[in-house]
Amino acid sequence: MILPPATLGMLGGGQLGRFFVIAAHELGYRAVVLDPDAQSPAGRIADQHLVAEYDDEDALNQMAESCAAVTTEFENVPSGSLAYLSKFLPVRPSAAAVGISQNRSAEKGFLKQHGFPHAPYADIRSEADIVLANAGLFPGILKVARFGYDGKGQVRVADRDEALLAFRQLKNEPCVLEQRLALDYEVSVVLARDEAGRVKCFPVAENSHRHGILDVSMVPARTTGCMAGDAQEIAEGIAQEMGYVGTLAVEFFVVRGQLLVNEMAPRPHNSGHYTIDACVSNQFEQQVRALAGLPLGEARAHSAAVMVNLLGDLWYRRDPQHSHEPDWAQLLAVPNLKLHLYGKHHARPGRKMGHFTVIGNDARQVQELALAARRLIGIEDEASAQPPALGGG
Repeated sequence: MILPPATLGMLGGGQLGRFFVIAAHELGYRAVVLDPDAQSPAGRIADQHLVAEYDDEDALNQMAESCAAVTTEFENVPSGSLAYLSKFLPVRPSAAAVGISQNRSAEKGFLKQHGFPHAPYADIRSEADIVLANAGLFPGILKVARFGYDGKGQVRVADRDEALLAFRQLKNEPCVLEQRLALDYEVSVVLARDEAGRVKCFPVAENSHRHGILDVSMVPARTTGCMAGDAQEIAEGIAQEMGYVGTLAVEFFVVRGQLLVNEMAPRPHNSGHYTIDACVSNQFEQQVRALAGLPLGEARAHSAAVMVNLLGDLWYRRDPQHSHEPDWAQLLAVPNLKLHLYGKHHARPGRKMGHFTVIGNDARQVQELALAARRLIGIEDEASAQPPALGGG
């Protein structure tokens, strides 16, 4: 067990790293952040910010000397850097676990090997793989195997010809061709697992996306208790098979009433931000606890919650050419609304700049208040952005 005031290390300086640093400080730890951006949100509040690339050996050696344990805020940190640090101190999650999640082909192969439900797919490494792909995969979605997130590196393809063209547009990068599915809705499970294999699952979130980026998360999810329990059981099974230690997110498609794993994130997740305001312990405190070998906190929700993402587009609502700070007074006037801004130094369309969460005792009222606040701040409604009307409870 690593106790305060020990120093914990974080690879990555974005908003997830920032919330980790806040949680570490609240528990009495010091925090060192490694991130190449001198203005990174986490680096600005850390006890020490190492401004260097993630594979910079001098910076990694500094972390090894000053930290008692190290974690990461996103899956695209080189797994080699995690493996290097693991020679000197605990690294949680492991380089092997992060390596699975940072490559779609490896991720799909892991799910298939261990019998977890997933969408039909094929690994695409050459044009010949597209020519030979099962016809049932069309229409499909071609996704780059590495560095794709928030809808980036994904192309919808109706047939083989479109897939070949998309593969060339993606510069012949290794890809996954996934069958396009008619979704009922999407849910996610965020959990924490400690070194002894004990797991705490947060309540299942129901998610809706806009342009490939998470827009709204609702808790409790408007689904059946059985479906929520199955999602948590699958997520726990994935964590166990990976030997995972830390906070893990598993995203699911629900298709014709069946759960299919979409992808895993070896870190806290955007859809788990509601835990900051609506749960006894939040996903970042759990990340700190798992890293330091402390007992995991209680993951129970004490309130219904709806989380809404705030993207950089809002800053350009009045003038498409120049950014202007949104009128936060409108949101701050809502009593049960909790505003979180990430301190990023430059707003741009599609960039996650903050979020707000509305909490309360009545789930339907919370949903109505959150969606009204979303419109109030200038986020226009779209059919694709509206969470589906679901039965169940």
